[in-house]
Amino acid sequence: MSSSRRDTVSAPVSTSSSLPTFASPSCGRLSLLPPSTSAVTLNLFHILFTWHDNGRALHEVILRERLPNAMSLFSTIIVVVIVIYLQGFRIEIPVKSNRFRGQRGTYPIKLFYTSNMPIMLQSALTSNVFIVSQMLASCFSSNLLVKILGVWEPLEDSPQLRATGSIAYYMSPPHTIKEAILDPIHTAIYIPFMLSACALFSKTWIEISGSGPRDVAKQLKDQQMVMAVGHREGSMYKELKRVIPTAAAFGGAILGLLSVAPDLFGAICSGIGILMTITIIRSYWEIGMRESTGADLCAFGGPM
Repeated sequence: MSSSRRDTVSAPVSTSSSLPTFASPSCGRLSLLPPSTSAVTLNLFHILFTWHDNGRALHEVILRERLPNAMSLFSTIIVVVIVIYLQGFRIEIPVKSNRFRGQRGTYPIKLFYTSNMPIMLQSALTSNVFIVSQMLASCFSSNLLVKILGVWEPLEDSPQLRATGSIAYYMSPPHTIKEAILDPIHTAIYIPFMLSACALFSKTWIEISGSGPRDVAKQLKDQQMVMAVGHREGSMYKELKRVIPTAAAFGGAILGLLSVAPDLFGAICSGIGILMTITIIRSYWEIGMRESTGADLCAFGGPM
């Protein structure tokens, strides 16, 4: 015992704190970073400067799995730019005031007339279907009707469930381009479902939220606003009826398409999250701009 105690005491103890090092799989160099770092930019520079096989390095940077990659970063940036660009599309209807002679302005009908409401309603619909399907599958897994609603299996190394068949599967998005290509039936069903659901929810929302053509025409009439090119009361309603439902349906379908693209290309955030974030920030920015221009111009502002 005395010998072992002596050996234990005399063993050298390192007191210096050093960072862990990892060997690069292609060149054998030592690095302070693991071969696959979680940060996209950090991983890009690490692999390009430490790996000798440039082709393998680029493939790892752009298309690595289970961690964010350069394709995810670029897809997110492109979707954000497209959404911001489409936010500026609008049709302006010239109006003038009967109360104040000479006062003219425009009533804007935006492409995204219902903002992010179609995406929120579609997301709520699919979430409720998934929750009900998972609850029924956990209790009545052998029931035929439950299997028709959805078949669920756990992910690898995770307790999270994923739809693998039936209605819930075709309501869930393909998560990568590879999945979309390998299962074209799933892709061909999911994309039209998203576009039609968002367009339908958008048209329904303008009727129940008081932002339809008849409601808007009534609001403008109460403010004694008429079209600058016509003085009949019905001309305003006809023009709004021609523009608003089309903008609502087409804008809702575009929102559905923009929510699908980030999921297919593996963006860092989900398509729904990107759209909701940008539209909310844009709404607050427009509110601030409207308040800064003065209350006298609010009569000519469009609906949020």
